Amino acid sequence: MFGMFNPMSAVTSQLPGGGGDDEGDKEKEEEAERERQEAIAEAEERRKDKHRKMEEERETMRQGIRDKYNIKKKEEVDPMNMEPDNPLMRKKKTPEELEKEAEMADQDELTRPSRRSGSPKRMFGKCSLQ
Repeated sequence: MFGMFNPMSAVTSQLPGGGGDDEGDKEKEEEAERERQEAIAEAEERRKDKHRKMEEERETMRQGIRDKYNIKKKEEVDPMNMEPDNPLMRKKKTPEELEKEAEMADQDELTRPSRRSGSPKRMFGKCSLQ
């Protein structure tokens, strides 16, 4: 009777010679854990079902608005087809691309091949010293 009110009973039952029915306690604990896991799974299933129903209601409302204002539904973009924004997941550069980038970085404004047509004389011809 006093074991129920003793907060140290959980500790003393694990001491050698101080315990009682260890196998019965383990079975009860396992059963309680199993029931707890089942309750968690059931609650999760109810939650998912509730959210699914709410989303269906929202979609019917959205469709009603689309129909009323003649709005077309946006096409869902496949996230697997999109390129990732993560720089670690980008496509690796080939050695040729790396070499070209290094070459471009080594060149300065005057030595870099110009996209403009004409000679440097024509580009800088309008400049005058005073």
